[in-house]
Amino acid sequence: MAILVQKFGGTSVANAEKICRAAERALRAHQQGYQVVIVASARGKQTDELIADAKELNLAPPRREMDMLMASGEQQTVSLLAITLWGMGQKAISFTGQQAGFFTDDTYSKARILDIKADRVHEKLNEGYIVAVAGFQGVNEAGDITTLGRGGSDTSAVALAAVLGAERCDIYTDVDGIYTSDPRIYNKAVKIDKISYDEILEMASLGAGVMHGRSIEVGKKYDVPIYVRSSLNDNPGTLITHEVPEMEHILVSGATIQKDLTKITLIGVDHKPGNAAKIFTQLAVKRVSVNDIIQTEVSPDKANLSFTVSHADLDVARQAIANIRNMVHCQSVIVREDVAEVSIVGVGMQSHYGVAEKMFAALAEKQINIDSITTSEIRISCLVDLDQGEKALIAVCDAFELDKPAAERLA
Repeated sequence: MAILVQKFGGTSVANAEKICRAAERALRAHQQGYQVVIVASARGKQTDELIADAKELNLAPPRREMDMLMASGEQQTVSLLAITLWGMGQKAISFTGQQAGFFTDDTYSKARILDIKADRVHEKLNEGYIVAVAGFQGVNEAGDITTLGRGGSDTSAVALAAVLGAERCDIYTDVDGIYTSDPRIYNKAVKIDKISYDEILEMASLGAGVMHGRSIEVGKKYDVPIYVRSSLNDNPGTLITHEVPEMEHILVSGATIQKDLTKITLIGVDHKPGNAAKIFTQLAVKRVSVNDIIQTEVSPDKANLSFTVSHADLDVARQAIANIRNMVHCQSVIVREDVAEVSIVGVGMQSHYGVAEKMFAALAEKQINIDSITTSEIRISCLVDLDQGEKALIAVCDAFELDKPAAERLA
């Protein structure tokens, strides 16, 4: 019997009515012949409320205790889903991450899954139960509860689907799928029917908030089809899968904006082997996630080195730079918090020319200055002033006709 994993985000289980609707979806799939596993997030804004409660008592709460606290939100949701299903006449059982067999490393609040021993989940599925698993959490070697970081329930769901050999992992959210851009900014954005793992990975890393990046990595590695759809209706969603030939004829699949960035520039660093390694080793030790990196030679002896980090990592990044600055003979440090990154993503870029020219022309027409440019095979990103970020995103979306379905903008 095929296994289907259904993941419900916080807005999809925010109240009793929505919990009932989620339970009905699971029951319907079960009645269609699937063995069903539900993975759920905490309800609504519950995680934010738990964080606020903790910080009201201690502005710097220990991460271990925060994991203990925040894991309780998902546990409440899955128990309520199981209770609801029993009321509908369907056998159901809820599991914590530990009970479902999720084992992680010991990095509190940002743990990574090391292994999933899903024997108990399999056992209950074979007994005819719908199994509801608390997302976002696991247990480390010491037996402590750990959490996977914001959006970690997506990763829980896709990883469990991989281990169980599920036919598909459905991600239920409050939107109909993945759009060509953020509809709150570009109100003409249209839903994407199909997108590759690589494209959505780029979009997730560049600020698109629909999917958690690590979940896509797992889906790609283990070939788990991921279907993002609305919990509010039965409209078709977006399928995330391996690249197929027709995707190459779509020049740009989507555009994103990232506003919570800080650009840090080290001026006049000694231009010699090993200095870049020293700088980024310090950042890695502090667990700072670095985005775009640009190094420019300004003389045979000196270079400027720029990179971006999230606002949340800025203070720690400053400490890391302070530790290394004298060792690399950095003359000065410039920090810009007033920047935004606008990006376009599409596998079609690999086989078509003129994409960069079109993007830069669209920004120039709107008198938007580009601070820096970074690229990959399927992505072009421009750093611009924060107050021009949304204007830049709209200009780029219009230039690549992201208000039209993919079939109408084939290259």
